Amino acid sequence: MDADAGADDFDAAYEAGVRLLARREHASRELQRKLTARGFSEAVTREVLDRLVQERYLSDDRFTEAFVRQRCEQGQGPLKIIAALGERGIDESLARHYLSLQEVDWLTQAREARRRRFGEAPPVDRKEWARQARFLASRGFSSEQVYRVLDERAHE
Repeated sequence: MDADAGADDFDAAYEAGVRLLARREHASRELQRKLTARGFSEAVTREVLDRLVQERYLSDDRFTEAFVRQRCEQGQGPLKIIAALGERGIDESLARHYLSLQEVDWLTQAREARRRRFGEAPPVDRKEWARQARFLASRGFSSEQVYRVLDERAHE
């Protein structure tokens, strides 16, 4: 391959990366997957990612902060947020750091999710309790949070 073809590949990959980042923040691994899926080589993709980081267009910290804030606003629990970030290549310690910066009362968030889905009345039996527990767990709340929310509803 000649030098001009390499430069053209880099320019095309860089332009594609900037276009993707203009739409929304991306994690590095997420952007890497998208660029390689578009047919750019791993070497060119690595070079482009390095340049985007250097120019501060690409930041895993910024992505994580925005992602955590958005998912908290959507009422998701911490376990689901950490798992979703892990799928995008974000280290768990970075995810937990940005979760800790959010002023979220996870029990209140779980109570609100349960109330929106099931109303004010507590679960009437074990089957309904289990159904609500599965729902809260699927939203990313820990078993401790689920038990606390459902047990306080059962004792009203």
